[in-house]
Amino acid sequence: MLLPRLGPTRGRGRGRPAGAPRCRLSPPWSPAWICCWALAGCQAAWAGDLPSSSGRPLPPCLEEDFHFEYTECDSSGSRWRVAIPNSAVDCSGLPDPVRGKECTFSCASGEYLEMKNQMCSKCGEGTYSLGSGIKFDEWDELPAGFSNVATFMDTVVGPSDSRPDGCNNSSWVPRGNYIESNRDDCTVSLIYAVHLKKSGYVFFEYQYVDNNIFFEFFIQNDQCQEMDTTADKWVKLTDSGAWGSHSVMLKSGTNILYWRTTGILMGSKAVKPVLVKNITIEGVAYTSECFPCKPGTFSDEPGSFICQVCPRNTYSEKGAKECIKCDEDSQFSEEGSSKCKERPPCTTKDYFQIHTPCDEEGKTQIMYKWIEPKICREDLTDAIRLPPSGEKKDCPPCNPGFYNNGSSSCHPCPPGTFSDGTKECRPCPAGTEPALGFEYKWWNVLPGNMKTSCFNVGNSKCDGMNGWEVAGDHIQSGAGGSDNDYLILNLHIPGFKPPTSMTGAMGSELGRITFVFETLCSADCILYFMVDINRKSTNVVESWGGTKEKQAYTHVIFKNATFTFTWAFQRTNQGQDNRRFINDMVKIYSITATNAVDGVASSCRACALGSEQLGSSCVPCPPGHYIEKETNQCKECPPDTYLSIHQVYGKEACILCGPGSRSTQDHSVCYSDCFFYYEKENQSLHYDFSNLSSVGSLMNGPSFTSKGTKYFHFFNISLCGHEGKKLALCTNNITDFTVKEMVAGSDDYTNLVGAFVCQSTIIPSESKGFRAALSSQSIILADTFLGVTVETTLQNINIKEDMFPVSPSQIPDVHFFYKSSTTTTSCVKGRSTAVKMRCNPAKPGAGTISVPSFLKS
Repeated sequence: MLLPRLGPTRGRGRGRPAGAPRCRLSPPWSPAWICCWALAGCQAAWAGDLPSSSGRPLPPCLEEDFHFEYTECDSSGSRWRVAIPNSAVDCSGLPDPVRGKECTFSCASGEYLEMKNQMCSKCGEGTYSLGSGIKFDEWDELPAGFSNVATFMDTVVGPSDSRPDGCNNSSWVPRGNYIESNRDDCTVSLIYAVHLKKSGYVFFEYQYVDNNIFFEFFIQNDQCQEMDTTADKWVKLTDSGAWGSHSVMLKSGTNILYWRTTGILMGSKAVKPVLVKNITIEGVAYTSECFPCKPGTFSDEPGSFICQVCPRNTYSEKGAKECIKCDEDSQFSEEGSSKCKERPPCTTKDYFQIHTPCDEEGKTQIMYKWIEPKICREDLTDAIRLPPSGEKKDCPPCNPGFYNNGSSSCHPCPPGTFSDGTKECRPCPAGTEPALGFEYKWWNVLPGNMKTSCFNVGNSKCDGMNGWEVAGDHIQSGAGGSDNDYLILNLHIPGFKPPTSMTGAMGSELGRITFVFETLCSADCILYFMVDINRKSTNVVESWGGTKEKQAYTHVIFKNATFTFTWAFQRTNQGQDNRRFINDMVKIYSITATNAVDGVASSCRACALGSEQLGSSCVPCPPGHYIEKETNQCKECPPDTYLSIHQVYGKEACILCGPGSRSTQDHSVCYSDCFFYYEKENQSLHYDFSNLSSVGSLMNGPSFTSKGTKYFHFFNISLCGHEGKKLALCTNNITDFTVKEMVAGSDDYTNLVGAFVCQSTIIPSESKGFRAALSSQSIILADTFLGVTVETTLQNINIKEDMFPVSPSQIPDVHFFYKSSTTTTSCVKGRSTAVKMRCNPAKPGAGTISVPSFLKS
């Protein structure tokens, strides 16, 4: 028996689009249509004329016995509305097919297509509709239609004990309001297939903060061919804790959507997963029904295209028209809740202390406050009470560069004056200038160029709260609203400028920011230090996990720009219903920024004076000149010395270059001119390394991660010449997207690494099935040249001879020594690099460059 082939009805995002048995209808004048219609008519006649199994005729069909659906569209874009009996219903006399709405027709958002009269109607209260779209905003489980595919695409697998046998358990994991990617180095795709009746788009929100994960979104057609719209499929990184958005246009027809992540784990480092939420797809077929609001939301007006979130201390069930209040005395609920919870007894984790601003007597009070919103009860057994507030203590002094002038608040010293914070502001003596900057070491009030905030990726409980609280001799993370809040502290500095006398003498450093901190944690807390340049993008410079003892960290500023420095503290990255880690905290004792444009001064420094205007205002010294102490005049540094970037007063500011090196004309740096001379015991050797002055490259490996991902370490080396210019360049070619633009003109970038020696981690193209090799985790190994010598030690940097094969010749090896001042958690004093040159200066020709055979990657 032939039945009409029916088109799909549009299903909601949290279900699968409705379907039914189908056969394609031809135009009504064609033989196929006549055949199909005749047989369908025979079926109806048979159903209506023959007796039922009980011997009685079938009853006529009522409206509740059937529903309407559309046939699939024919080549002319037409379709028919036909009646389909509901399951387990026996009746006769179904309505005849009628011509349906055109195939591209859809109702507006907030409406649905009422199939009986084929008219758009508004959704009722408690429901919503996107019109021709579907939305996935509930992730308690994987929605119907989505699938996970985990693969490990290495073609060359490492040792047998590291073979990739653990990817079967890797998947995207639903987390309620969002879905998160896998945390290992398997390649996992979240896949959804959709058939569009007209062109549309896909939109989703995401968090992607860890460049140890490669995150791509691309689209294939039903032939498994990538669509043109996925040429730029790499998704951009987001700021820590912030949600980004991504949208791509979709063509009509079948679109298979892929969210694919691949973790690149070196050692035991865990990655922060990608989070995705609010996936919206526009351009699907009509919707013939409205969708009930999910629990915790409501719609109180007809024609809604979105459901509103229930406020705090209310709840709703599925399809709610309004939210129901919790019992205020004994219950509470978070925003968007589906039920109320019992209020627990108050504990020490439910309050915190703050220091009030100084009063006229120079006193501050310690105040205790409940964490807001307060959810605990004081009237239950074993509940604690809030400690009494009001204990007075002496206010700390003003910070250096500020003075209170007998008032209760501190004010910055006027331009040209200085103070240590305890004395009145005084003018700098003649021949000196203020050493501008900021030194915050007393925390009674938050400084004017700092602000604090709190936010959470999954709720709005801490919106409007202070993320940090001042506490006298330190500033510490605040209570927040949840244990997985991001507690934010920002410092804004409009620019960096060296002192007048050093304007022409500076090397690459313009200033530096140093802070002293400690973390006290019982869980997986993490502190991020981030830098934003010219309000373009925030980049994580360094992070510390777990408890860390009191220590200092310094970040060097290389350009004059507007900077925002951010400290973000998170107690745990796992959402918790109860507060378990409220006592985990970070304390910052001091923050110091040198050479800040709008800074204040705690001291004065000597400056150069014009030759005929002794006692007049300061003048800048020419490049490579120091200030002579006796005359306060500028004088050029001796040959083969470079000028200190930290002070220019006295001849000792000119520092002797290392062995085998010379200074540039402006005495800014020392470098090797690629020539080295060695004389000992009547042996005279002249080395010419000029053929190596261009950037050299080498790669060692392969190495393998725990899951078998193959990777190499790639080194670029700028050995000598070019007057000390750092020509070696390493970049991340996937997670950074503006390399070409930055190279073309802007110097405002952080993804390009220029150095004497730099290293990138290379994932070969065949290793993960990507089109090209991936370059990531670029780091500077050497940004300062120290010297070149035949000795194996220079400035406490030692070459380990046992890492190299024994030289068969009596000709000594030549060693180039470098260092990098950038500190990390694993290299607290920076990195050092040595390049061993083994050659015979009497023999012409090119050599090879390699890494030691025992070098650990």
